[in-house]
Amino acid sequence: MPNTVVEGRTLSLSRPDKVLYPEAGFTKADVVEYYTSVGDVLLPHLRDRPASFVRAPGGVAGKSFMAKHVPPGTPDWVAVREVHRVDGSTDRQVVVQDLPTLVWAANLAALELHVPQWRLPREGRADRLVFDLDPGAPATVVECCAVAGWLRDRLARDGLEAWIKTSGSKGLHVLAPLRPTDSSAVADYAERLAREAAEELPELVVHQVPRKLRKGRVFVDHSQNAWTRTTAAPYTLRAKARPTVSTPVTWDEVAGCEHPDDLVFTAGDLAARLERHGDLLGPLLDSSRAGRLPDGG
Repeated sequence: MPNTVVEGRTLSLSRPDKVLYPEAGFTKADVVEYYTSVGDVLLPHLRDRPASFVRAPGGVAGKSFMAKHVPPGTPDWVAVREVHRVDGSTDRQVVVQDLPTLVWAANLAALELHVPQWRLPREGRADRLVFDLDPGAPATVVECCAVAGWLRDRLARDGLEAWIKTSGSKGLHVLAPLRPTDSSAVADYAERLAREAAEELPELVVHQVPRKLRKGRVFVDHSQNAWTRTTAAPYTLRAKARPTVSTPVTWDEVAGCEHPDDLVFTAGDLAARLERHGDLLGPLLDSSRAGRLPDGG
């Protein structure tokens, strides 16, 4: 196995030529290179958040699985923290605090990185709110854009600023930075807004889970605000046919979206976007931009 040194840490990279995205010929070495290239903007969005990984050791055409536990053989320099579960027990999870840890995870074919809306040690104190907009065919991301605009305006009425990224799959994620607030209060507020969206845009929005209700409409998923839930991190790859990325976008891009392909970005697109825009989600990390829920949370 070839070795590489990342910020003073020596890592053994296994099977770097293994093709993980057959449709694109995208290898494990390409995954490592991608994550290395976006480390500066990705890591601040991961810091102090326990990570869950979607691993696909055989590539995206094979079996993938969500991994929360610390894998055997984890180096002692990888940050590991105790995290509470619903039943009150605790478990150990990796926290991706630096570039060597990010590269180590990529070498495990951890294609996707998912994190909660809170940071350790303040479990369950959310510092951001998220809506996951999921279109039900024949609706697409184009319809999601209309819903995202409604949510941005609705959040603004409550004094909250919104930013947006693609999910890297079919939809969009709308996010707003918060002063640390109990996750249950955030979840209640998000559900209330999802219901409002469904009431004001009944032909376009559904806020309920059953898939039979989603045909041709956008499901405004508010559930990822629960303290036990996670969302695909900004700049994460997705385990899809192509190496698509959950990519921050501008509101102008959202307003101008006329075709689903307008908001599809792959790993090869990110360098130019970062050169042009920098981190469009940087304001999520700025505590001076964080708002309060209208009822104070």
